[in-house]
Amino acid sequence: MDISTIVGVVVGLLIIFTVQILEGGSPTSIILIPSMLLVFGGAFCAGMAGGVLKDATGAGKMLQKAFLAKLVPPTQLVEEIVKLAERARREGLLALEDAVKTVEHPFLKRGLQLAIDGTDPDELHDILHAEIAAKKKADKASAKLFENMGGYAPTIGIIGTVMGLVHVLENLDKPDTLGHSIAAAFVATLWGVLSANVIWLPIAARLSRLSGVEGEEMELVVDGVLAIQAGSNPRLVAQKLRSLLPPDEAKKAEAASTTKKAA
Repeated sequence: MDISTIVGVVVGLLIIFTVQILEGGSPTSIILIPSMLLVFGGAFCAGMAGGVLKDATGAGKMLQKAFLAKLVPPTQLVEEIVKLAERARREGLLALEDAVKTVEHPFLKRGLQLAIDGTDPDELHDILHAEIAAKKKADKASAKLFENMGGYAPTIGIIGTVMGLVHVLENLDKPDTLGHSIAAAFVATLWGVLSANVIWLPIAARLSRLSGVEGEEMELVVDGVLAIQAGSNPRLVAQKLRSLLPPDEAKKAEAASTTKKAA
């Protein structure tokens, strides 16, 4: 599991609360339920209003993905495809019918099944790339919801502050409560800016990044499946797939392959 988002958000919030304490304040002074309800609930509703219902109902699933996403190491995926290519070259494409049942990567599994079923290479290419394009569109829509929430949250926080100041002006005859009321009014703005820049926009960026990584992974799978279907030499398959990896990952894949041969 990649925990970068968990670490980033949690540590970011801890730093903010730590600074509050170091400046002589109390964390409880900025944890005001009405302000937080207005900012978080208002931002979500505004984001929902700017999209379709499917985006909002899938927000929980996308939040889970942002925080708990599991990324398959590219070197591991390359090794798996090369092993399948070796078996297909040795025993024939139909021999992979049993092997495909143990493949965990869903996109690789679908691609191999299509190849085994005798799908024309051009049609196979078009089908798999159409699936990649559809996934990227869906991911973009999901990230857009959180991006919109990050845009709306600061403004909704200002609305909360104005509402609080209106309440302050209604109670000018109670000077003993003015300081606390004014401070509480500005908490909404704090949460609006904080939630946008520490939570919503980072989550949107994270989802976009995950979509890009998964898209590259799927492109790798397409090339691998087409090479297996064509009966390419496993060494050439490995070399081709490694050339699609980032330089550091390509070096790891090459080192792993060298170690395997030496063993």
